[in-house]
Amino acid sequence: MPQVRLVGDNIAEPGVYSLRDALKLAEELELDLVEISPKAEPPVCKIIDYSKFLYQQKKKQKEMKAKTVKVVVKEIRFGPQTDEHDFNFKLRHAEKFLKEGAKVKAFVFFKGRSILFKEQGEILLLKLATGLEDVGIVEQLPKLEGKRMTMFISPKKKS
Repeated sequence: MPQVRLVGDNIAEPGVYSLRDALKLAEELELDLVEISPKAEPPVCKIIDYSKFLYQQKKKQKEMKAKTVKVVVKEIRFGPQTDEHDFNFKLRHAEKFLKEGAKVKAFVFFKGRSILFKEQGEILLLKLATGLEDVGIVEQLPKLEGKRMTMFISPKKKS
């Protein structure tokens, strides 16, 4: 006859019981016998309302999920020859995104021979970073990857 160690709040005397006795006790209390630690010698079981237990687990997971912060990344695209008006327009958008708590991925896209203007692209991104220094922090300085130069800016923590 297999033995189990019975634990729990609703058990008068916790200890080692035969499996049949443990099941009978659980049935009397109209609850379920749940194995907690199968590797222990003898295995540890608890008498609980299993559906209530599952409900509480689901509720905990939902709370944990609600507490996680969702990071939104907004992209802003420039050309190497972006003029002042367009730059200011995109700067205002980036500022709005950072104030909303989203990260900004700004990049200069080089088409064809415009790759010759790498310096202009870098200057443009650094100019954007200086324009946003009161609302954001540069997470990654301008970096050339293929035909695009990318820079990441994250929002400043509110004190």
